[in-house]
Amino acid sequence: MASDRYIDFANSDIGRRLVGAVGLPAPVRLERWQAGRLRPVEGALLLSAGPLAERVSGFAPRMTDLMFTLGDGITGAHPWSAEHGAKIKVVVFDASMLLRTAQLNQLREFFQPVLRQLEHSAHIVILSRAPDTLADPVAASAQQAIEGFSRSLAKEMRNGGTVQLLQVDEGAEDQLEGALRFFLSPKSAFITGQVIRLSPCAATVQDWSRPLAGRKALVTGAARGIGAAIAETLARDGAEVALVDVPQAKSDLEALAARLGGQAIVLDICAPDAATQLIGQISGGVDIVVHNAGITRDKTLANMTADLWDSVLNVNLEAPQVLTQALIDAGLVHDNGSVVLMASISGLAGNRGQTNYTTSKAGLIGLARAMAPALKARGISINAVAPGFIETSMTAHMPFALREAGRRMSSLGQGGLPQDVAEAVAWLSQPGSGAVSGQVLRVCGQSIIGA
Repeated sequence: MASDRYIDFANSDIGRRLVGAVGLPAPVRLERWQAGRLRPVEGALLLSAGPLAERVSGFAPRMTDLMFTLGDGITGAHPWSAEHGAKIKVVVFDASMLLRTAQLNQLREFFQPVLRQLEHSAHIVILSRAPDTLADPVAASAQQAIEGFSRSLAKEMRNGGTVQLLQVDEGAEDQLEGALRFFLSPKSAFITGQVIRLSPCAATVQDWSRPLAGRKALVTGAARGIGAAIAETLARDGAEVALVDVPQAKSDLEALAARLGGQAIVLDICAPDAATQLIGQISGGVDIVVHNAGITRDKTLANMTADLWDSVLNVNLEAPQVLTQALIDAGLVHDNGSVVLMASISGLAGNRGQTNYTTSKAGLIGLARAMAPALKARGISINAVAPGFIETSMTAHMPFALREAGRRMSSLGQGGLPQDVAEAVAWLSQPGSGAVSGQVLRVCGQSIIGA
């Protein structure tokens, strides 16, 4: 993949001076999860007051050694002030009790002094309630207002910082640890400005060092690129992997499967008997299904042939539809399992010359939303991951101007890495993933494209 030379320059001694003098964007190298790391947070955690924050304080010592509070009533937290306190690595603000317009000023009062005391690649998570769960229209309005605040704050963050909003349903408090272990850690480095809803779910992770231990994962399009990164990350987290790709990628697929101790399944997922072939090779079923296989065949609609249209829709949309339903009908997706569909931010926003591709990716988002209610009874989650500009061999061959534009059109001012997508998939594959279902998680650095 192509090197991002602008980031290299902007973070050099001479580059920092020049970029600052001219007023150019100054993206920083993001902190990402490294092998051997044991704890989600390396640095100080700052908690606000509030009932959800109190729940967080109960498991926070498993995440960090340093816990502070700006306010009263948080058990085990040391008082913090901007004048005399430590630099802050992660922040959890409980906004669930902001139910009147006048109370929203607590957002400004809390965050204004904190923002100047954040470390590099800091992570902020705001906790709230979903507005549609509140009967009082004024309270619902106040909680909806928090979404606008969180998205705007994400765009004001500096030095690789991120902001997320978690809407926590009553009864879903037990799922906070899993969500915060992801969103407060470098695993979510390229995710910011997102709103995720947590619903009640009985399943939980038993071993945070290997959260996918005992689970089997099926990954399509796994031989190279993002698919290979997903396979490697799932295996790192303890999953047994079965990897699928086309006959042309057989050598790469088998080499990766051998390295990960997994199974290689050579299969054209668009073949008329693909579902039958796949079912015949999945012994004992799976807990995780990741539909990563996808292709592009770009042309403006005026020049789009039927072959170009059909090939993209068949691979990107119809095959995941058919294979997912076949695996479920055959009872091969275990209870409390997860299905992850690889969408794209272009499926949310559209993209010139990609009517076929964006149609297929929007269809995957629709599939996740439509199937989620029926799968809930078995604890199976189904979600879409929507990557933005990710540094791959494909983007490395883009024209220079388009590649640079793609990199800079996000709050983080750079492209993501395949690892960033893989970490999101791994989180959505954990036990307890049923707390998040029928949703879209954008891995795009808060791209200005899309919603």
